[in-house]
Amino acid sequence: MTTTPVLTPSAAPAVLDRIESVTLSSVTLPLADPISDAKVFTGRQRPMTEVAFLFAEIRTEAGLEGLGFSYSKRAGGPAQFAHAREVAPDLVGEDPNDIARLWTKLVWAGASVGRSGASTQAIAALDVALWDLKAKRAGLPLAKLLGAHRDSVRCYNTSGGFLHESVEQVRDNATRTLESGVGGIKIKVGLPDSAEDLRRVRAVREHLGDAVPFMVDANQQWDRPTAMRMGRRLEEFDLVWIEEPLDAYDAEGHAQLARALDTPIATGEMLTSVAEHHELIRQGAVDVLQPDAPRVGGITQFLKLAALAEHRNLGLAPHFAMEIHVHLAAAYPIEPWVEHFDWLHPLFHERLETREGRMHLSDRPGLGVTLTDRARAWTVDRAHVDTAR
Repeated sequence: MTTTPVLTPSAAPAVLDRIESVTLSSVTLPLADPISDAKVFTGRQRPMTEVAFLFAEIRTEAGLEGLGFSYSKRAGGPAQFAHAREVAPDLVGEDPNDIARLWTKLVWAGASVGRSGASTQAIAALDVALWDLKAKRAGLPLAKLLGAHRDSVRCYNTSGGFLHESVEQVRDNATRTLESGVGGIKIKVGLPDSAEDLRRVRAVREHLGDAVPFMVDANQQWDRPTAMRMGRRLEEFDLVWIEEPLDAYDAEGHAQLARALDTPIATGEMLTSVAEHHELIRQGAVDVLQPDAPRVGGITQFLKLAALAEHRNLGLAPHFAMEIHVHLAAAYPIEPWVEHFDWLHPLFHERLETREGRMHLSDRPGLGVTLTDRARAWTVDRAHVDTAR
């Protein structure tokens, strides 16, 4: 008689690896020229001269490494670094594959200062590093690990359209950008003089022609009557979207614009939680959602937002950090956009390829980026954690 062996479940935990150490770096990236959008011209901010980055490098007992980052424009960089340094010990000894559980553990470790804002932006760097590590373990680009719908994403440029430059310079920037393979152009508006905004938009649209995708961004500087009036005046330019026409938290006002205008409304980049984005979606306040993974808490939270946006058939155009967002946009079912900024080039050895209006995924595993010696030279604070709390 043949007997079939009985397989009994192993009592050993299903742990594939453990986190051995976390290294945090606060890096200040100097910008070549002071940058001004509408918030400068309305007196709410100073010109931007640098961007603060929080880099997280996670190493496991098996010798795998993951790199992630978050950032802050103007104030906030030291706060992100300080919070990350406090919660990072909670990762040591954990299985790095359990990313969702670890995100929850980290957010509750610092819950007394809230579950949005600087605290979750600090966690974002750690979360992105865990996803980078997981994709590298699989030997896949992050987009392929998530499940890509495409190998390239429509891209548009913002860094050449700021208000500190003349309209002539903005047009020249646009020409060079399009020649580099980027597909669309976005310029800043929201000046105190609306007539000057319209003059700049008209000049750039005439320069681009009718076929080039064209967007404008008011950076939250209009009130409701101005946004409605300007939105109607801008209809003639066949814009892909009007971005941040109102305060980021004015979901009701954005909903009024979305109902009244033919031009799509885009917003979301300044929000720092899934809950805040959900309110925009719930009120029908946005046609193109613009979440920022480093601001909302990392890739784990971004994926929740992407599911909500897809459920409502919304467009998606992640803000900034194209090195992360090209992967997330490639995994979104509805054809998205990704924002091209060249500001981060000094930080990474690798470059994303732009060709025929699209940004192309590389075959490098994970995010596919590594830090340069210049990035490490710009480090202003550093912490190495290799002991659990």
